[in-house]
Amino acid sequence: MIGGIIHILLAFAFFYPLAMSLLWMSGGLLYFLRWERREPARVKPPSLASYPMVSLIVPCHNEGEQVRETIANLADQTWPDFEIIAVNDGSTDDTGPQLDELMKVYPQLRVIHLSSNQGKAMGLRTATLAAKGDYLVCVDGDALLDRYATHWLMTHLLSSSRVGAVTGNPRIRNRSTLLGKLQVGEFSSIIGLIKRAQRVYGRIFTVSGVIAAFRKVALHDVGYWNTDMVTEDIDVSWRLQMRHWEIRYEPNAMCWILMPETLRGLWKQRLRWAQGGSEVLLRYATKLMRWRQRRMWMVAAEYLISMIWSYVMALMVTLWLLGMVLPLPPSLHVPTLLPQWNGVVLGIICMLQFLISLLIDRRYEKRIGRNYYWMIWYPIAFWMLTTATSVVALPKAMFKRRGTRAVWTSPDRGVR
Repeated sequence: MIGGIIHILLAFAFFYPLAMSLLWMSGGLLYFLRWERREPARVKPPSLASYPMVSLIVPCHNEGEQVRETIANLADQTWPDFEIIAVNDGSTDDTGPQLDELMKVYPQLRVIHLSSNQGKAMGLRTATLAAKGDYLVCVDGDALLDRYATHWLMTHLLSSSRVGAVTGNPRIRNRSTLLGKLQVGEFSSIIGLIKRAQRVYGRIFTVSGVIAAFRKVALHDVGYWNTDMVTEDIDVSWRLQMRHWEIRYEPNAMCWILMPETLRGLWKQRLRWAQGGSEVLLRYATKLMRWRQRRMWMVAAEYLISMIWSYVMALMVTLWLLGMVLPLPPSLHVPTLLPQWNGVVLGIICMLQFLISLLIDRRYEKRIGRNYYWMIWYPIAFWMLTTATSVVALPKAMFKRRGTRAVWTSPDRGVR
């Protein structure tokens, strides 16, 4: 009996990533064939019937090293009518004084100072209430927004009154280490392809918190960002779609970001992401069971099954390690974690997924193919990381006290 269960779990550990890889590849190709290949070049966004005012929002906490470059890129947008609102959220470095100086350089810039660390969600809420525009483009304080990004994001918001948000295309700036190079491929081969597939199949798991556009009336409809959620971007994405607002993905809306290049920094970031996913699943599980939320079922089921897969992988690793030091019964024996024939098949499918996504992404970065070589390490390194963070994140989400304010913690922004 136990041996049969172990056999089933081993099969699940193999077939789940295989099935999801095939699903993402098919969805990504459908997206490319249906929309992407017909779009004009990034530098030639389509003409629009109107160009309403847009509020560019950037919440900042200890962004003194990056904020000047971030504001400069926002001010360089090709969109004809916009304002910039920067929120200095209790920074302890020179972010505030720098922003005050930048107001003399960029007349579109307004700065709001919060005396203490209130968290990104509160910063976004504060700026939104002060915004003059009915449309918002939100970026992080260390992000460099492509000059055509606002135009591409607005094409979706102006095309349909039911579009509540549009997520852009984050690109990795720092690529000096193996972790940096792996994340370049990850954002292209995994995150970008998943967003394309989810757009085809109906619902997107989350907008990218680093670059997203919103219709203000849609945010008002759902009560803006929740201040007690670890990942405010995942939470607001689910609530918008549960209120039947549409979220779209626009790969031409590019934004250059800094990512962790140390194991400690990467662990903290991915643990926060995993905890955020667990929090929304736990908070909205009851509401998701209603028939009118059926279009969210696929997104919720995908995340739930991925958590189960992580726990199965953790169990298999534990049994394998115990079997090396203890005489376990044959029914609990996991002979090896090294790739057998099924591991080879899975590796080939993963590399095919990476190849397809990188070929699509050459539209946005001509030389991105040079990162393909490094992706051979991705399944080993990042699947282990995903397993570990998911296992740790679920109990953290379950025992977190509701209403606890999620405040800023300065992230690892790569090796300098």
